[in-house]
Amino acid sequence: MHKTMLLRSVAAAALLVTLAACESRTRDGTAGNPPSTATERAYDRVTGSGPTPADGTRGNPSGTATERAWDRAVGTNTSGAYPAQRDGTRANPPGTSAERAYDRATGSNTSGAYPGNR
Repeated sequence: MHKTMLLRSVAAAALLVTLAACESRTRDGTAGNPPSTATERAYDRVTGSGPTPADGTRGNPSGTATERAWDRAVGTNTSGAYPAQRDGTRANPPGTSAERAYDRATGSNTSGAYPGNR
């Protein structure tokens, strides 16, 4: 690898770490927030890459990679990339697993998953 490429990679990584804390959480493509995140746009500029597509488009699903990893690990839809895992579906009934366990143990309906319990 050329020294220039190595230096660019190191600079890009340092910039990404710095900007990650400053990243905006407003939806991509809205006024004041162009497509992709500020971190991704900075990385694209530093590396000379083409622009990263907006969240929710082909090649860049909704949410961050961390949110999507969380969703895959625990079966939620925090990122918005896994709508089949949202609350109230067969794969993920209403409430948290702790609330459902409480409902089963006490005969209540705190979670909303057991409407027959009173």
